[in-house]
Amino acid sequence: MRSLFFIAMSIAWLGEEVWGQSGAGQPTWRPIVMGKNGMVAAEHPQQALAGVRVLQNGGNAVDAAVAVFYMTAVTEPSEAGLGGDGFALVYLKSLGKVIAVNGSGGAPKLATREFYQAKVGSVPADGPYSTMVPGAVGGFDLLLKKYGTQNYKALVADAMAVAEGGYAVSAWGAGNFQRSRQMLARYPSSSAVFLPGGQPPPIGYWLVQRDLAKTLSLISTQGADAFYRGPVARMTADYHERNGGLLRYEDLAGFQAEEVAPIRIRYRGLEILQSPPNSGGIVMLQALKILEGFDLKKLGHNTPAYLHVLTEAFKLAFADRYPYVTDPRFAPNAPIAELLSDSYAASRRALIKMDRAIAGVAPPGDPRGGKAILAGHEIRYTSQASAAARDLRGDGEQTSSFAIADRWGNVVSVTHSVNGGFGSGMVVDGAGFVLNNRGSYFGLDPADINVIAPGKRTRQGAIPAMALKDGKPYLAWNTPGGDTIPQTLTQAFLNVVEFGMNVQQAVEAPCAMTSNFRVSMYPQAPGEGLAMPQLLADKVAGALRALGHPVQALPHQPPYGSPSGAGAVKMILVDQASGVFFGGASPGKDNYVLGW
Repeated sequence: MRSLFFIAMSIAWLGEEVWGQSGAGQPTWRPIVMGKNGMVAAEHPQQALAGVRVLQNGGNAVDAAVAVFYMTAVTEPSEAGLGGDGFALVYLKSLGKVIAVNGSGGAPKLATREFYQAKVGSVPADGPYSTMVPGAVGGFDLLLKKYGTQNYKALVADAMAVAEGGYAVSAWGAGNFQRSRQMLARYPSSSAVFLPGGQPPPIGYWLVQRDLAKTLSLISTQGADAFYRGPVARMTADYHERNGGLLRYEDLAGFQAEEVAPIRIRYRGLEILQSPPNSGGIVMLQALKILEGFDLKKLGHNTPAYLHVLTEAFKLAFADRYPYVTDPRFAPNAPIAELLSDSYAASRRALIKMDRAIAGVAPPGDPRGGKAILAGHEIRYTSQASAAARDLRGDGEQTSSFAIADRWGNVVSVTHSVNGGFGSGMVVDGAGFVLNNRGSYFGLDPADINVIAPGKRTRQGAIPAMALKDGKPYLAWNTPGGDTIPQTLTQAFLNVVEFGMNVQQAVEAPCAMTSNFRVSMYPQAPGEGLAMPQLLADKVAGALRALGHPVQALPHQPPYGSPSGAGAVKMILVDQASGVFFGGASPGKDNYVLGW
């Protein structure tokens, strides 16, 4: 009996510990990571470790971001890397402000609408015609040269060593290789690296990437010039041309990343920042502007009424993305400020009805004219849920993201991507990196604001987020997930700000994902569905269907199949009073947080 008593007491004490590490409310799958000296929340343990090593060796958050980026190229080739794009928000303590870096590349000079219409009749989802100029290397180079403190040799060393020496493929990574097997098999240079013996690497396979290690070695000594104007650029252009693609040396040599001002709103006394167009960060900000007019606390977390309001706000925000968001160099008069105005948010908010859902895709608004609905469009409502819902898990977009805080007060939030899983499917022969398929986000209709054109950067879904309190960093958070990104970021943020959750609770709480909007991938067809994990659907699906929402109950949280959690969100909260960092990461993918 005594032994049973002690076993029972031990279980009780363990429960209290789990509850205690989670704070008030729901216990979490993972503990909160805390520290004052530095913190990295990334998508793989090797990425987090590479960033922390830089911080421990005296580098700042920008230096660590460069190291994490290059380690991502090695450990997450399906998600991001040298052949992709990147967007960063950086709070610089020395300047007392947040800057944004746009590291997205434009279409090659040969990529005209007429070519795509005549040659293929579409913008392909993969292959040589899907590739745009890679911009991420240039974006991180800009950051390092302006705001970093260390050199490439120090920052690329870990990634180079892992590429040369290898790493163990995770369950998540093995699944990606399996899903992309047929695409990778089309290209000998891709299958040579990622299909050893003609088979996708299984869990635990020790993956060595010697060509990538050689490329990283060139960058470690020559910097980004090696990639855009040196030997890597020549290999990239020659390979693409041999495979019938449009990318040329001149496209690479002419690329320049940009430092730009973030776009921002205020929400409940906080300043919320996002990357400006061509990033789609405005979708998250518009949704928050609409939601601020509701008493979300009173509605209650993840109640049918709360999820209804969220879903309708997302529909309305996404509806404005298609007609107004693209490369600002090609649309200098796009009404970005008007889209974020209080008056416009109020007009759009008034379209939400609490007893029925907006049917299908919501109409765009007219921010210039101050009208809730653009002329020539109409809004429809329904209380009959469609039986033909679209599964968001089938979209295939892959992306990576990370957040970093350092001891000096600098904070970084990054989202970077090759777009679809393994991008175009093409690995540059001899250079070892995957080329993006970002061109698949362009349209071909000449009336489309995002129609493809030489040099134009397409509308992007990569949207890192940051929040300031009294002008100082409060939250840095980000996630992969294609068109689910604005939705997961918004819900994780509201979990903290409206419902008082700690960072780990916030990124693990189940959330809902509408697909009632024109999606990013060509031909930008509208979707239909409200996806959520079964554990949430069991509580709310009936009430939401009665409002007209076509609920999809999925076994796990979409889009990454985690047992719970908003996508694959990474979040760092800075306690301004104590200086302590609180880091959390969704159980999705291989997410990992390290700090001390």
